[in-house]
Amino acid sequence: MRPKTLILRTAGTNCDAETDMAFQLAGAETALVHIQHLISDKVNLADYQILAIPGGFSYGDDIAAGILLAIEMKHKLTDALNRFVEDGKLIIGICNGFQVLVRTGLLPGKDTSEMAQQATLAMNTSSKFECRWVDLETQESPCVFTKGVKARVYLPVAHAEGRFTAPANVLSELEANNQVVFRYAESRYPNNPNGSDSNIAGICDATGKIFGLMPHPERFLTKWNHPRWTRVAKTQETPSEEGDGLVIFKNAVDYVKSNLL
Repeated sequence: MRPKTLILRTAGTNCDAETDMAFQLAGAETALVHIQHLISDKVNLADYQILAIPGGFSYGDDIAAGILLAIEMKHKLTDALNRFVEDGKLIIGICNGFQVLVRTGLLPGKDTSEMAQQATLAMNTSSKFECRWVDLETQESPCVFTKGVKARVYLPVAHAEGRFTAPANVLSELEANNQVVFRYAESRYPNNPNGSDSNIAGICDATGKIFGLMPHPERFLTKWNHPRWTRVAKTQETPSEEGDGLVIFKNAVDYVKSNLL
């Protein structure tokens, strides 16, 4: 069985092709689906085991990044999303997708049935769009997507509203439940590109099955995506054949295969 992944699209989504390729390389059967096809019941979310919300600028990031898509999902796909989560299926949101998951309340996910927003991804402290490669430190967490991921990974970011921030009690719960999945390896700008609380770059819900992150794992799938691959012979860097991001998608596919969701 090839796990089926639905890659959600709407106006302004622009990382769907890369996310599609990532899941295909990981061994999944994929479908690029516009949200209106879910709303109109032309496509049934229940037929899939993984939901991916890719990066981009959904609806032009009007009002705030990801908020219009989040509202659309909360109010037009409530039952389908609740069933998907209750069935223990997997959800990943990357960059704009992470913003969407936070604004729907699916992350941090204290009570997904209520879909109440508990945190936000605010404007970067630099007050500008940040686009660079950053080092991340993998944290101990229940996250299905990062099982066996090496301690330090290298991924690109590209966002203006990536500063994860939440009330002190929410941050305390995230730490207590080991829901922080990735942190920026350094706290100072530009290595922490947005000023996130506690250097948070990605989190999961308490089950580890819903995962969101600002960096783009789909942009580092092979060694050829590494920004310095042409200089490997002149440096001590020896990127493996696989990029640091591919294992995240492989973990999701392997989880579905082993659990027959």
